[in-house]
Parts: sequence; structure tokens; C-alpha cells
Amino acid sequence: MPYPFNMLLISILIYVVGGLLSLLLAKQERAAIIVSGIAGVLAGLLGLVVIIPVLIEGGIHLYTLWTPFTFANCTLRIDGLSAFMIAVISLLAMASSCYSFAYVQEYRGKGAYGIGFFTNLFIAAMVVLMVVDNAFYFIIFFEIMSLASYFLVITEQDEKAVNAGLLYFLIAHIGSVLIMVAFFLLYLQTKSLDFESFRTSPVSPLMASLVFLLAFFGFGAKAGMIPLHGWLPKAHPAAPSHASALMSGVMVKIGVFGIIKVSVDLLGATQLWWGVLVLAFGAVSAVLGVLYALAEHDIKRLLAYHTVENVGIILMGVGAGMIGIATNLPLLTVLGFVGALYHLLNHAVFKGLLFLGAGAVIYRMHTKDMDKMGGLAKVMPLTAMAFLIGCMAISALPPLNGFISEWYTYQSLFSMSMNEGIVLRLAGPIAIVMLAITGALAAMCFVKVYGICFCGKARSPQAEQAKEVSLLMTIPMLALALLCIFLGAGAFLMIPLMSSIANQLAKLNTSVLDHITSNGTMLVAGDAYQATVSPILIFILLIALIILPLLIYIFTKPQRLPFRNNDDPWACGYQYEIDMAQTAGNFTQPLRFMFAPLYTLRRKLSIGKYMQAMVQKTTVLAQRIEPIWDVKIVNNIVNVVQIIGRNVQRIQQGDYRIYALYVIVTLIILLFVTVI
Repeated sequence: MPYPFNMLLISILIYVVGGLLSLLLAKQERAAIIVSGIAGVLAGLLGLVVIIPVLIEGGIHLYTLWTPFTFANCTLRIDGLSAFMIAVISLLAMASSCYSFAYVQEYRGKGAYGIGFFTNLFIAAMVVLMVVDNAFYFIIFFEIMSLASYFLVITEQDEKAVNAGLLYFLIAHIGSVLIMVAFFLLYLQTKSLDFESFRTSPVSPLMASLVFLLAFFGFGAKAGMIPLHGWLPKAHPAAPSHASALMSGVMVKIGVFGIIKVSVDLLGATQLWWGVLVLAFGAVSAVLGVLYALAEHDIKRLLAYHTVENVGIILMGVGAGMIGIATNLPLLTVLGFVGALYHLLNHAVFKGLLFLGAGAVIYRMHTKDMDKMGGLAKVMPLTAMAFLIGCMAISALPPLNGFISEWYTYQSLFSMSMNEGIVLRLAGPIAIVMLAITGALAAMCFVKVYGICFCGKARSPQAEQAKEVSLLMTIPMLALALLCIFLGAGAFLMIPLMSSIANQLAKLNTSVLDHITSNGTMLVAGDAYQATVSPILIFILLIALIILPLLIYIFTKPQRLPFRNNDDPWACGYQYEIDMAQTAGNFTQPLRFMFAPLYTLRRKLSIGKYMQAMVQKTTVLAQRIEPIWDVKIVNNIVNVVQIIGRNVQRIQQGDYRIYALYVIVTLIILLFVTVI
């Protein structure tokens, strides 16, 4: 097996072996946690070491494995997109596995060994999924990924977790059915299950559009886009926090990967309305996702809704790139895909950080209710610092990574707006406004989150008694926080890589890359006179802006100490009470009042309630049918058997001479039958 497939296979085997050893160590859960965590860290590190040179080098690597299934060739393919996705998966796998050493100790006696097994199997399935180039094996590993994540969702095994898992299971498998139908239609056209045949064989526009729609909604269910998002705000909070980081940071991106894979790689994104549809669903998901997040008090549900928001932003970039391909606008194509791919990476980093931070808070507080927190920055300073950077990154504040990827998405939408086509001239400005609304609401939401959880006074005894988590949990958070800074300030190092992946994906001429690759430390989108930004310069200026007040604070501190007052805050002449503090509910009450119809729409848009109603009706119907089956069929069969049994009992005399007579009569009958 050639490089890099041999090393990647070793990485996958480490995940699998680590998971199996975790199962075998079920009676020694401490050892199971250590083994599964070490396997995740080592396999993730090996995956990064192997795939980064391949990613930088570019090109396409192919290898075919022998399997007993002659109808499906097990072809492996590593191209720019798959290598990029493996790098993202490996990065989050390392962080979550390191975090699990301490965090999963909470689950000792509650199936910690099972968490280790399903987490490693989950990651391994995602890695394999990125390299298989055949529909049959793609579906197999897609199902393994879904099943492993389902068992992580129901880890707590209480009613809430089981219901969340059931809803996730149903929606995920509805998506899987749609994907299978899409691949089956392509098989009917090409007489092959190989993705290469799908790429090269001609498909009629009508059939291609039907396949696109099936794949878009099938993978959209996994991505959690509205209205297929109902499982996400229930499943992510139910899973352990390090698993939530993987599900939100990586697994939902498999849905985005699938949309890009089918619509762009396999079908060529030939129809303009495909990109417009993806852009529209992305814009709606972004706005409604952040709006629903604002109303949440549960910190993990809030982060889950922000996953819906950020998947929407990624889809906006994907839609812009697809529109660029369909209209033969190379600059729009590259800008859209660079924004989408870079935001995919950035969201994995800052959302992984935020879920790990939320897990650290829950680990100490034993509650997800933000109104019971407060003042945690004093007792959990490292967690607070890392979480603050994550909040700033997801709010797209410069110079952090979220700002850069959203900047490129804006540039793609501006470029679209200058097109002569009436559809694009309308779609571009509308999408820009919706992205701007999303950014403003996201900033407001994370002011609420950080202020309510980490600032002010403690609102409960648990918050007063909380303390910092262990280094095994803080190190992954701080590493991801530093990565948020690097991917922002050092974006000029990453953008050429993103643009080369976009170029390979869209099959563009490499000269197009000159329009947006970094010019030194400057990022340029199209015309340098129109849009230019220097993230490293912004970073230096902001650092100076922070250092100057800090120096003033340090030098003036001795003069201020005698006048310092540690009494309760002033409350307009009334005695201060903790109930006067800002809460998650009253912070967003005006918005919830203003947008009440949209919050009502949340119940209408989510197919979750319809799925649950369908399950309940099916259960009631089964309860009605079961007695009919028993009375009309099963009971009658039992009665007949009992009658036969009573008649058979009559020939049981208990006399051996009678039994010998039965044998003789039987032999005579058989002899007679044989003779005639």
C-alpha cells in the first residue's frame, strides 16, 4: 500500500484498537479511559502528520483495495478536499481525546468504557468516509458514523437523552435514505457505484437536478440546516461535552462535505438554481439559528443553535461558489469556496473550544442552566480566558479566525451583487443583509453568554464553590484558543492553501488564484483597491490597544487601592440582592418579544415534532394491531396445536409392547408404499 494510505490506515487502526481495548477494559474503567484517550491523541497526531504534507503538495492520490464484494470496487482517493477534512477531523480528535482523560472520569460507573469505544469508532468512521470513492462503501461508513454518534447521544440513558437519540436516529436515517436513492439513480445512469464513473459519465439535466435535490436534503439533515435541524439542539446537549465538540465541530461538516462532493465534484454544479437554493437555505439557517440561540438558557443548547447558524454561513459560501461555477465567474467561485472552507475549519476550532469550555463549566457546576452560574472568571480563570477568545472568534471580531472567513464570504456576496444577472443582483444584497444581521445577533448572544456565566457575582452555591479544572482539560482549550488567534492573525499563510483546494475542486485555471492569494501579509479579494485587509496589522494594533490600558492600570494601581470599595453594587438606594443581576432570560426579552412570530415558526419549521408524532401514532397503531394479531391468528394457532397435542397424548399408553406395535405397523406401511 503506497504512502500516504499506509500511514493513514495505521492511524485508523489505532482508533479502532483503542476503542476495542476500551471495551475489553470494561471492569477497569480508569484504564479504559486512559487507553482510549491515548489512542485518540496518537491517531489524531499521526493523521495530521501524514495529511498536512499531502494537503500542501496538492494532487490526487488513488489506491484500490481488494474486497470480497465484486460489485463494488473499494477505491480510495485523497484529493485537496478530503485531505483538508481529514486534517480538521484529526485536529479535533486530538483536542477532545486529551480533554477526555479528565472529563470522562465523571462517567466512571456509567459506561465510560463504552464512551471510549464509540468515540474512537466515530472518529475512525469519519476519517475512512473522507477517502472512500465508491457509493457502497460511502454509505456503509456513513451509517457506522451515524450509529456510533447515536450511542454517544444516549450516554446518559435517561428519558431526555433517549428521546434526543431517537429523534437523531430517525432524521439521520431519513437523510441516509435520500442519499442512497441519489446514488442509486446515478448507478442507473452509469451502471457503476464508483464515484469516478459518476464524475465522467453524462447525466441528463433533469436527472442531475433530482440527484442534487436528494443529496442536498439528505446531507442537509446531517449538517443540521433549517428545517432539518430539529435533532441538533437536542442531541448535542445530551452527548458528553467532548463528543459534542466532535459532533458540532466535525460531524455536521460531513453533511457540508457531502453537499460539495455530490453537487460540485460529481455533478459539476452546472445549474444556477442549485447554488441559489444552497445560498437561500444557508442564509435562513444563519439568521434563524442565531435568533433561536439568543432565547436559550441551556449553555449547550445555545451552542447547538449556533452550529445551525454557522452551518448556514458555510452554506452561503458554498452557494456562492456553486453560482460562480454555473455562471463561469472564476473569482466568485474561488471567493465563495475559500470563505466556506476557511469557515468550516474556523468553526471546528472555535466551536470545539466553546463546547469544551462549556463542558468544563458543567463539570464543576453540574448544571447547564446559565442563570445558576455567574462570577466564574474569578474561580476558573484559564477556562474563562479560553472561552472569551472562543466567544470573540465566533462573533467574527478581528483579528480572530471567524472574522477572516466571514470577510471572504462577504467579498463573494459583494462580487455576486455586481453581476449583470437580475437573480444575482437581488440574491447578493439580500444575503449580505442576512449575514450582517447574523453577525450582530451572534455578538449580542455571546455578550450574554460570557456576561451571565463568567462575570458579576455567583448566582448559586455551586458557582461560589467552583474551581478551575485540571490541566488535561485546560490545555486543549488553551491550544484551540491559540489556534483561533493564529488562524486569524496568520490567515495570510492559510488562504493560499484554501484557494488551491477551491481551484482543484472547481477545476479552475491556476491564474485565478493570483486574485486572492496573500500579498505578503495582506489578504486581497479580487481588486486590491476594492478589498484589502491585513490581519497581522490588525492584531498588532489591537494588542497595543490592550497593552496601553493595562500599563495605565498597573502604574496607577497603588494610587487607587485606598479608594477601592468591595461592597455590594449600588442599586438606586435599595439593598442589593442577587435577583437584581442580569439573567439570560431578561437579557434577550426585548428580542423575543420583537421576533415572537419567528420563535413560533421554530416549532413549525422543525420536523422533529412531526417525527415524534409519527412515532407516537405508529406506537398506538401497533398497540391496536397487536391484540388483533393475538386473538385472530396466534390464539387460533395455539388452540389447534393444543387439540393436536391432546389427540397425540391418547396414543401414549406407557406400554412398551404398544410402542413396539406402532413401529411394526409403520414398517409394514412403508414396505407397502415402497412395493406399489
